Amino acid sequence: MSASDYSCPASVEVLYFDHHDWLQGWLRRRLGNAADAADLAQDAFVRLLVAPRRFGSPPEARSYLRTMANGLCVDLWRRRQVEAAWLEALAAHPEAFAPSSEHQAVVLQALREIDELLGSLSDKAARAFVLAVGCEMTDKEVAAELGVSTRMVRKYVAQAMLLCMAAEEQGEAKPGHGCG
Repeated sequence: MSASDYSCPASVEVLYFDHHDWLQGWLRRRLGNAADAADLAQDAFVRLLVAPRRFGSPPEARSYLRTMANGLCVDLWRRRQVEAAWLEALAAHPEAFAPSSEHQAVVLQALREIDELLGSLSDKAARAFVLAVGCEMTDKEVAAELGVSTRMVRKYVAQAMLLCMAAEEQGEAKPGHGCG
C-alpha cells in the first residue's frame, strides 16, 4: 500500500486489512487478554465505520488507532471498576435481599451511563456530585473533603445535574438514561 492511498478517504476495509492484526497485538500486550484485545480492536474499526477519517500515511493511521485504542482500554478498565464495586456492594448484603439478575443488569447499565457522564466532568466536579448526591453529604462536608468552598461545591453539583438533565432529555425515548 502506498502513502498516496492514505491521503484520500481510505476505506475502513483497507485500514482494517493493513492495521487490524497490529492493533490487536498492541491491545493484547496492553491488556494481557486476547479476547478483550479482539473486542476492542473490533470496536476501534466500528468507530471508523461510523466516523471515517483521512490519514496522510500508515504511521499516522497507526498513531490514531493506538490513541483510540488506549481510550477504549481506559473505558474498559473504568467499566470493570464500576462493576467490581457493584458486585462488592451486592456481596455485602444477605443473599435473601439480593436483586434479581435482571435488576442487577439494569443497575450495572445505569452505573456505566452515570460513570460515562461523570467522566466528562473535572475530577472535583464528579467527586462533588457523588459525595453530595450519592453519599448525601452536606455542601460543607463536601467542601471540606475536596478542599474547596461551599460555593464551588454547589457549582460542581449544578454542572453535574445539568449534564444529567441533558442526557435524560436526549435519551427520553430510552429508559434508564440520565442520572435520576
